[in-house]
Amino acid sequence: MAKAGDFKSPYRGDDIDRRDFVKIAAGGVVGAGIFGGGAAALYDRENRVSEEEQTGIVRDYTVPDDSRYPEVVQMHGVDPEQTLTRAMEHLGGISRFISRGDRVAIKPNIGWDRVPKHAANTNPGLVAAMVNLCIKAGAEEVIVTDASCNDANRAYNRSGIGQMAYNAGARVLLPREDRFREMVLQGRLLTKWPVYTPLVFADKVINMGICKHHNLTRVTACMKNWYGLLGGQRNLLHQDIHTSIYDLANFMRPTLTVLDAFRVLLRNGPQGGSFSDTAMRNILVVGTDQVAIDGIAASILGSDPLEIGYLKMANGVLGQVDLNKIRFKEVT
Repeated sequence: MAKAGDFKSPYRGDDIDRRDFVKIAAGGVVGAGIFGGGAAALYDRENRVSEEEQTGIVRDYTVPDDSRYPEVVQMHGVDPEQTLTRAMEHLGGISRFISRGDRVAIKPNIGWDRVPKHAANTNPGLVAAMVNLCIKAGAEEVIVTDASCNDANRAYNRSGIGQMAYNAGARVLLPREDRFREMVLQGRLLTKWPVYTPLVFADKVINMGICKHHNLTRVTACMKNWYGLLGGQRNLLHQDIHTSIYDLANFMRPTLTVLDAFRVLLRNGPQGGSFSDTAMRNILVVGTDQVAIDGIAASILGSDPLEIGYLKMANGVLGQVDLNKIRFKEVT
């Protein structure tokens, strides 16, 4: 059971009480968060019923392609911050993607009540490094958030992401019931679903997944990380999980996709629980083709990307599994 004080709110100076962050949402359980007044003002546009919500227009946060740079960079390194900085230099620098005044939403995997060594959540140092880069590029606001699977307060705390992202200058939002709104996705399976609005009402969106095993899909990385965009009864989507992952990746076209493969979860995913199920790979993959990046994740875990259902569906449509068909650079 979570206790008051497990995660100290940086927004109002006192501890979050259990009653504040666990509520029953219509159709599912969602953790409630404490928001600062600035966040409420920043996201007042969420309260407007937009054309996109009614028609299911793709949420496209991409920047124009530039043939001078690779679409995907794979880096080998032991320090997350240094490795990310170097990888971004190969992509043309953070300023190619983040402009002064941008409101940036960063979506790590903060799904599980696990410590970093379990490799169930994105590396907290990597998340903090991305926050730093965005702020240096002149972002007006950098939000770090996820709709956790486990209790949000404990997941944010034990993963280390909550505190490290806040220390780096991000506004860290715990999910709150009234931040979900039903939107049209026009997917094959996901036609209409409650969507977590802080992740869609932004100027730029960065997806930061972790490379790990999944008991249903064999691989979970960045495209599956979009599950944290949804409220409601997400477990119902597991009946056709590959189609739901495809639908989400089709709906969300991020500015950047970042794969954390520093420590990977080899077995018993997606949340693991034993340190022996993990292994150090010291790999970071960054780029604009989320399909290619998830294909690399599959290879890191020893799977043929085209034997993974959602990657087979997305290949040639949302991106390319074959790295020979994109501008790819590996730096060792």
